[in-house]
Amino acid sequence: MSTIAAIATAQAAAGLGTIKISGENALAVADSVFSAVSGKKVYDTPGYRALYGKVHDGETVLDDAVVLVFRAPRSYTGEDVVEISCHGGLFILKRVLRAVLNAGAEPAEGGEFTKRAFLNGKMDLSEAEAVMSLISASGEEARAATLNALDGALSREIAECRDKLALTAAFMAAWVDYPDDEIPELSDDEMNRTLTDVSERLEKLLSGFDAGKAVLEGIDTAIVGKPNVGKSTLLNALAGSERAIVTSVAGTTRDVLEETVRVGNITLRLADTAGIRENTDDIIEKIGVERAKERFDRASLVLMVLDAQNEFSEDDKALLLMCSKKNTVVIINKTDGDIKLSADELKKYTAAPIVEMSAKNRAGIDELTKAVENVVGTAGFDPSAPLITTERQRNCVMKASENIREALDGLSFGITPDAINVCIDCAIENLSVLTGEKATETVVTEVFKNFCVGK
Repeated sequence: MSTIAAIATAQAAAGLGTIKISGENALAVADSVFSAVSGKKVYDTPGYRALYGKVHDGETVLDDAVVLVFRAPRSYTGEDVVEISCHGGLFILKRVLRAVLNAGAEPAEGGEFTKRAFLNGKMDLSEAEAVMSLISASGEEARAATLNALDGALSREIAECRDKLALTAAFMAAWVDYPDDEIPELSDDEMNRTLTDVSERLEKLLSGFDAGKAVLEGIDTAIVGKPNVGKSTLLNALAGSERAIVTSVAGTTRDVLEETVRVGNITLRLADTAGIRENTDDIIEKIGVERAKERFDRASLVLMVLDAQNEFSEDDKALLLMCSKKNTVVIINKTDGDIKLSADELKKYTAAPIVEMSAKNRAGIDELTKAVENVVGTAGFDPSAPLITTERQRNCVMKASENIREALDGLSFGITPDAINVCIDCAIENLSVLTGEKATETVVTEVFKNFCVGK
């Protein structure tokens, strides 16, 4: 494979920046652009060593730099790797990268370093996917969960399931293929125990997918309600700053305001929408209501806000009905005044959790946090447990789970062992695709296409 290079740090001004080079000519390329103060050559430097000197483009000195050397196969990619660290000005980094490319390296594609690590056996496909999740982790539990995946927690769980299935399949195949060798028949009870155990482990992975995705990626969340119920005040309370204009005039919010906040163990991508009401003569407000409904349709979580100081109305009832097909938390706001609407009254109209609060005073935020975590399933989330983090992984596990259920059904109906073995083989195949052992080039390309350049 060719020698590749890219800026591996953020494309912004910083104290330090790094250009990463990987491939069979990485050391020679580094020697072409770097001169150590000690006079040592990068090519002659053992792995896990650093050199200090100047990085240059021909006769032009570009910057002071430190070069780190990683020898194959004990590097991130499994190839010879050199990292050139210099000052982090974006212009400097681009000039150093240009010098490296002029010296014979090729620009790395997005995720190409990690792709080479996968192709060279340094990690499997599920661990490679964890790299990108770790980069984008937005909270402590997301960081812990993705680091756990990168450490191979999911890979080990899948390997154990696959090994159990492979042992059962091999035993059954030997018994069918060599009837004269007196191989003892695997009892239905033994097969049932093995298949049930694997089925339960796969179902547990599937059941944790939505909660895991919420922790890792965050949730699109819409704040909805009639005008002047305190939606913008709630946004400001959750954001911890005055993001939205708050007045006593109904219809102040005319467009969708976006803000990303942390609520408990998850990130909410909040959208404060215009107050939803059907009867308004204001053309601009009508446009705002339509945009609010569009944002509501895209949301995975809805925070529906009601005014505790107004009686429950037909418009409120219509909004509750609209929210009934979404994950919803109902908020009775403005409980710091004369209360005319209670949670007990609302329970007749909705099964969604109800939180009473005063967004203006930030009273009830803890109760709202607990309600959100319960609704999206992240309450009690265990970042140390094996976790499937992508739709691709979920699809592989789901197919394998279906194969195991077919095998269990076949076992209960007395279907021949060779037919059951076909189902088990299909499950093994799908689990092997998940870890990348039997993934096609198309699957591998799909995994890495959204990676950032430099990783």
